[in-house]
Amino acid sequence: MSETPSANDNGRMSAGLKLMLDVGPLVVFFASYYLGNKLVGTDGKHEGIFIATGTFMAATVAAIGVYWFRTRHIPLSQVITLVIVLVFGGLTLALDDPRFIKMKPTMIYVLFSAILFGGLATGRSLLRVVFESAFPPLDEAGWRILTMRWAMFFAVLAVLNEAIWRNFSEEFWVSFKLFGFLPLTMVFAMLQMGVMNRHALPKPADNQSQES
Repeated sequence: MSETPSANDNGRMSAGLKLMLDVGPLVVFFASYYLGNKLVGTDGKHEGIFIATGTFMAATVAAIGVYWFRTRHIPLSQVITLVIVLVFGGLTLALDDPRFIKMKPTMIYVLFSAILFGGLATGRSLLRVVFESAFPPLDEAGWRILTMRWAMFFAVLAVLNEAIWRNFSEEFWVSFKLFGFLPLTMVFAMLQMGVMNRHALPKPADNQSQES
């Protein structure tokens, strides 16, 4: 058995630190966009979005680095996110085209949704594989329900991102990334608590008390 600590090692990765690493790059993107526009102006050349893209890429790499340093492990969801951020961020900067970074969330949501739906099609609930320690141990029925719900939710977010960046201003889209997608995801996650409570596996202590 590998001696590499896992993401469940609470002594190495607190919930607060994990939240900061997950949300931090998004906050950096938002702040650097508005700061960049103030420093260099907004004369129609998207300077703010290019500055934000560069800092977002750096912040994402830094967050993944801290995550690996603390746990010696990187969840699959973060690997996927990192690759897409670097690819679409790199295209944005190399081609001087902000559309690529705007499409980045769409690609992440589509890929997550496709993975989850694909797993269900083959009889597997891949939610626990993709997001690992983000969910408590559940029975098979619980995993299937949550996997289906999250797959549909990610598909909705993909459509929503496309609708927003194509039909609203760049500033609105940047703000919605932090104040729209993040709250929506948190609310949706909270709404799944009933399913997780109903399908949670008994804790070892519960099993021992039933046997005694």
